[in-house]
Amino acid sequence: MIRVSIKKNNDLIDKITIKGHANFDEFGSDIVCASVSSIVITSINAMLRLDKDCLDYKEADGLIEVIILKRDLVTDTLVKNMIDLLKELEKEYPKNIKLS
Repeated sequence: MIRVSIKKNNDLIDKITIKGHANFDEFGSDIVCASVSSIVITSINAMLRLDKDCLDYKEADGLIEVIILKRDLVTDTLVKNMIDLLKELEKEYPKNIKLS
């Protein structure tokens, strides 16, 4: 299961940690894993394109950690959008992804 941990400070998201594997299908055919990767990497790339100093992230096998460094309307909106998309995925695949 993919576990998404969201850390907030004053109702603003400071850190997002995504760990694990969806195990929906075999490696290379897992649509849940591909969806999570696509949502998260596209969101990170959009934020960095707008402000290269707005976040820091690290990526390893089965792990993506995003730390928000700067606050502004665009970054906060993109972060919220990423979380909303992951929540929609969680509704469709509750056995494969969990947000907390």
